Amino acid sequence: MKNPEDLLRENVRALISLVKKKNNKPVSEEQKLRSIIREFVQHELNEGGTPDNDPAPHQSTGINVLEDLLKKIIPQVEDDYKLLTTSEDQRESYRSHIIDAVVKTLTPVGLNNDAPDKEPIDSLDEEIDVEISDDDGKDDMFIDINPEKSKEDEVEEDPRETFGIEGKDTTGRNMAYTTFKKIESQIIDAYDMLSNPEDQEVFFDYLIANLKLYFDKFEAEIQPSVEEPTNQAYDSAKEQPGGDAEGGEEDTLDLEI
Repeated sequence: MKNPEDLLRENVRALISLVKKKNNKPVSEEQKLRSIIREFVQHELNEGGTPDNDPAPHQSTGINVLEDLLKKIIPQVEDDYKLLTTSEDQRESYRSHIIDAVVKTLTPVGLNNDAPDKEPIDSLDEEIDVEISDDDGKDDMFIDINPEKSKEDEVEEDPRETFGIEGKDTTGRNMAYTTFKKIESQIIDAYDMLSNPEDQEVFFDYLIANLKLYFDKFEAEIQPSVEEPTNQAYDSAKEQPGGDAEGGEEDTLDLEI
């Protein structure tokens, strides 16, 4: 089936050809006709006939929500991933930490959404046991005169340590931590929008799959696999016994003068 624009152009050409044959002054009439048709075509393309470049929504709401999310988070993930150029271990660590963080973040959200409604407090018939100390309340009488010093003695744990995966490169981990802090709320908000179990499952599965595919794409862009050019002479020399292309003597030119 022909494109509507191509079909229109064919009809225009046929009409111009017809005017040329029937008119004694083809040049002036043709120019006038071309001018009219040009205005008409331009109007159709710019206003009435502008094609809709936006793809039709998917049948799954989960996919539609995911597509909107990916448009927001993938550029950030790509920019940070491509900053890691020292070693492949850094990028592999970044990839593992991002995917692991997404899984750990969405799993509790899904469990909370699937949990039944909590029972009212009034309906609980649980007994509450309260233990009362037998001491003389000496602990309550103690007044700490250096509360700030006690807080200073406490060593705060680096949140990146908790975020990290044992054995993975720490530079990649740190970059992934920074990235995830930027995109975490967007991922949770998108997933939390879905209440249909099928939409949630599709969203989760396709999010993980797409992250992995995008990481593959980014890695290929960083380290493109370029096949080394060759020719028949090289291939023939390499296949001959003792004719290793790098060490064969028969087909190797002596460059000594």
